[in-house]
Amino acid sequence: MKNFINNRLTDIKESYNELVHKVSWPTSSELANSTIVVMVASIIASLVIWVIDKCIDVVMHLVYHVA
Repeated sequence: MKNFINNRLTDIKESYNELVHKVSWPTSSELANSTIVVMVASIIASLVIWVIDKCIDVVMHLVYHVA
């Protein structure tokens, strides 16, 4: 049990050390640019899915003559 606790503490210390000293965090402008890219990509993807959905809807109405 003591070994298990020591291993967890070692893992926590190593994780903290990596987060503080080895991870390269983005600057505010990099983060803002990435956010804009993700938002634009999300909007484009949602529009593509909406267009595909509408096309399928039209085809289904033509095939099944649903009002």
